[in-house]
Amino acid sequence: MLSFDPTAARARYERMWALPATFGKERTSFHSFLNELVRDRLVLVNGLQLIRDELQIAGGDEHPLSVCAADLSLPSVMSTLAHTHCGDRIHQNEAKRAYEQVVANRFAFLSEIGGAKLESFTPAGGGVDDAATLAHVTVAHQLDATLRQRFYRGNTQSFVLVNVDMQSHVGREDGDAGMSFGMTRETPWREPRAACGAIVGALRNYHRANAVHRRLRAQLGDQNYALLAEAGVRTEEGIDITPIVAAAIVVIRGLEQTLTAFASELDPRGLAHATASLTVNRVSLDDTVLYLARGTTFAGEIRFQGFGTDASLYSGRLVDHHGDRRILLSYDGVTGAAFPTRTTSYEVRKGELVLGEEVIDI
Repeated sequence: MLSFDPTAARARYERMWALPATFGKERTSFHSFLNELVRDRLVLVNGLQLIRDELQIAGGDEHPLSVCAADLSLPSVMSTLAHTHCGDRIHQNEAKRAYEQVVANRFAFLSEIGGAKLESFTPAGGGVDDAATLAHVTVAHQLDATLRQRFYRGNTQSFVLVNVDMQSHVGREDGDAGMSFGMTRETPWREPRAACGAIVGALRNYHRANAVHRRLRAQLGDQNYALLAEAGVRTEEGIDITPIVAAAIVVIRGLEQTLTAFASELDPRGLAHATASLTVNRVSLDDTVLYLARGTTFAGEIRFQGFGTDASLYSGRLVDHHGDRRILLSYDGVTGAAFPTRTTSYEVRKGELVLGEEVIDI
């Protein structure tokens, strides 16, 4: 019997959580993706063989590409990546360009022709349509039964890393009348429109027959919805940031639900790392990103750090950043790297793999 030895995964897991994370400030996508998402995940896999290329799992001696297969007797990590973001075309630039180059090219599986094979979901408004489905599909596509047997038999310290990044977005307009959120232009010569249109529409003109409106309202919750639709939230300077708060709550709720869903999908060798962020669409400059939260599901424990889901606790102010004016969000008076972590427990799903007369305890 080859029982899982969690030493490698546990050491890197604790090392990652010892790293500070900075939440709530508009930063460039390159900074946010590289200094937060990529950094945390590289800490989780450093020193181990990272398996993420179809050629690394080539099986069958009869196929000439089997010589490319990884040596599974080495302590290894099998990595996969899922990304959820609003399907609004105004949001596609950062979602497709910056994210895929900086994050997906490092942690998504690669096809035999070298392209990133990430699970991509585009619910209106971002977040998730169904966290249980997202978790199940991402895990199920990572390891089929035969590959799981080969991988778990190879080394007792090998584990799987499931990465999920959830995004929503908000428009930003900078004009003669000042700064506003919730509207932006697709191009400099077009008129401003709502972004995210689904979230702004649900707040300003709710239609019960609209399934997207119903989902977004349910994810916000009745109290949050009433506050955001009627009173709104403003910065210290009086700028209306209601669309930011609404989009943030939607994506954070999706993160919490997905971390919980992973608890029923991962076996003892599974480690899930998930993040929530908000893209600020700006026509005059490159889009910026508000990093909102991170979390993990591993070994009977869900850890979460970042912004919460109570709209009444959100506030913000403008700060100078290299000649630009950026939003700095806070939650219940907490901002930046000062957010505490919170932990909940779950029962790890047990299971065994039978290989002939050999039983692998996973």
